[in-house]
Amino acid sequence: MIYITRRERFNAAHRLFRSEFSDEKNMAVFGKCSNPNWHGHNYELFVTLRGEVDPDTGFLVNLKALSKLIKTRIVEKIDHKNINLEVDFMKGRMASTENLAIAIWEELENPIQELGSQLHSVKVYESENNYVEYLG
Repeated sequence: MIYITRRERFNAAHRLFRSEFSDEKNMAVFGKCSNPNWHGHNYELFVTLRGEVDPDTGFLVNLKALSKLIKTRIVEKIDHKNINLEVDFMKGRMASTENLAIAIWEELENPIQELGSQLHSVKVYESENNYVEYLG
């Protein structure tokens, strides 16, 4: 078994809040991440695949195909967007990094299988100090 990881980057805004909470309660629960005027991050996304090396190519997966898949399914939909308002795969979800990692997994799992590999993990860095890793 071998693992390979592709990194992509995107910038996006979001707000952590619950509409049924007052602004004061949202601020108490979510802190400055509940700014009513949004806030943004320079995200880093790490997508790790696992499987066996193809003896004909020497690859687990063609990294150009993987990069194109991630860009089409994720980056083009989220880069320079408001996660709460504009990202189709985040509709109806709290825009936390935890939920973002799960949603990205759901967007990529089947298409990665079509490439002949298995999704191992999705890691989303929100900042240099905070990241989420989802293993499915």
